[in-house]
Amino acid sequence: MTIAIIPARGGSKRIPRKNIRPFCGRPMISYAIAAAQAAGCFEHIIVSTDDDEIAAVAREWGAETPFLRPANLADDHTGTTAVVIDAIQRLEALGLHADSYCCIYATVPLIRARDLLHAYQRLTASQADYAFSAAAFGFPIQRALQLDADGCATPLWPEHIAKRSQDLTPAYQDAGQFYWGRRDAWLGGRGVFDGRGLAQLLPRYRVVDIDTEEDWQLAELLYQALQQHDAG
Repeated sequence: MTIAIIPARGGSKRIPRKNIRPFCGRPMISYAIAAAQAAGCFEHIIVSTDDDEIAAVAREWGAETPFLRPANLADDHTGTTAVVIDAIQRLEALGLHADSYCCIYATVPLIRARDLLHAYQRLTASQADYAFSAAAFGFPIQRALQLDADGCATPLWPEHIAKRSQDLTPAYQDAGQFYWGRRDAWLGGRGVFDGRGLAQLLPRYRVVDIDTEEDWQLAELLYQALQQHDAG
C-alpha cells in the first residue's frame, strides 16, 4: 500500500492562510490533492493539519483527514520529518499500514502527477530509501558572489571564478514538491539527502518556492503559461 501525506498547518506567517488561499481560482492545497489523485498510485491521500478550516477544504477536494495534528507539531520550528512520522504513527494506530509514504507539500501548484508516479516507480525498482523532486541550478554555484556592507562583490570560491561553466560540477536543488520514502526510512529518521535518495529531476520552470507575495505572483504567471501551453 502507498499513502500520500500532505502537511498543511494553519499558522503560515509570511503568506497568511496560504494553504487554502485561492490560487488561479482554486484553493492552493487542491493542486497537491489533484496531482495525487491523478497519479493513480495512492490508496489514501491524507492531509495532516491542525486547522479545522483546512481540513474541511481538503475533504471537499477528496482528501482524508482522519486526525488533527497536535499544536506542538504545527509551529514555525517543526520539521517535515517529524510531521510525517506523527502521521504514520497515527495512521497505523487506525489500522492503515503502507510500505511507502509520499510527503507532498501543500503549496505546489506546478506539480505533475507523472512526476509522482515516475518517482515511485524508480523507488520501488531500487534499493534507495527515498525519491524526491529536484532541479538543476541555472548557473554554476561555484561562481557565486558575496556582497560586503558597501555592496562590493567578491567570489565565494575564488578558485573557481575564472573556470568555464562546462568544467564545473553541475549542482542541483531540492525542488520542494514531494518526497517518497519507505516506511522504515521515515520512521528511522534517515535523511533524504544522506546519499540514499533518488533525485527526480524537474525542469526549472516548474519549480517555485512560494514564501512571499512575489513568489505567489510568479507561480500564478507560470501556472497560467503552462496551462496555455498544454491547451495549445
